[in-house]
Amino acid sequence: MYTVCALYHFSHFTNHEALRPPLLDLCLKEDITGTLLLAHEGINGTIAGPRKGIDAVIAHIQTLPGCADFEWKLSTAADKPFPRMKVKIKKEIVTLGQPNVDPTAHVGNYVNPEDWNALIQSPDVVTIDTRNDYEVAIGTFQGAVDPETASFREFPAWWEENKDRFHNKRVAMFCTGGIRCEKSTNFLMSQGVEDVYHLKGGILKYLEEVPQEDSTWDGECFVFDGRVSVGHALKEGPHILCHACRRPILPEDLDRPEYEAGVSCHNCVNDSSDRDKERFRERQKQMLLARQRGEQHIIGLD
Repeated sequence: MYTVCALYHFSHFTNHEALRPPLLDLCLKEDITGTLLLAHEGINGTIAGPRKGIDAVIAHIQTLPGCADFEWKLSTAADKPFPRMKVKIKKEIVTLGQPNVDPTAHVGNYVNPEDWNALIQSPDVVTIDTRNDYEVAIGTFQGAVDPETASFREFPAWWEENKDRFHNKRVAMFCTGGIRCEKSTNFLMSQGVEDVYHLKGGILKYLEEVPQEDSTWDGECFVFDGRVSVGHALKEGPHILCHACRRPILPEDLDRPEYEAGVSCHNCVNDSSDRDKERFRERQKQMLLARQRGEQHIIGLD
């Protein structure tokens, strides 16, 4: 059983590049896999490995500038969720593309999971899902607005086009673990929206703490690791990943005519050219050959 740790923290790092080598070295030493992003604005990512190793990485992150009180969420996975460890240098730890957004200055009002249902069921509240369209497609809160955005960077433009729909409404926002809401609530406040709220700890914390019989969540929650999706009590969901488009699909989708392992699924069959599909087939062939040799073909797995 692997321990999975999802984490993020906004902090002003003056030299985030220098933080990368010791962090990567520690993760490799402790047999940790996953991805961590470092930027001037902080750290973000999901990692997995033995609990002892996860605890060591958490302790190290707590020593980084401004990260003494950072929060993280733990869950488990039966299979190894990631093939290798990466620590990447980025401009943003979650890309919104709004340089004036600063979650360390102010964010919306945090709402604990046990209080979330009462808030979003209030008639003067509009609930907005800030995740990407393929994430929303497999699960969301009852009555939530789906912006149908392909990436978080599209959210500001969507808000500008739709903000009049929510005049005189309190705005409640949510995302997988909370990080996107740190930025989106700060953005809305900069646009003059006064009553902004977001789910503390995100969907993952809600599914962990709120009993299924009391839940207003429908479906599964997409996660960015080998589990693909989780449900209530953070139990692994039924979804698998199309390795062509990286979107979640169900086991029964494998029987659809559009599905070809590593090449296409019903979501993406029309998104790639014949030349692309031939390239994907060659990649899939190399993956199968690597598995037959008992090796791991990194390109096709992460």
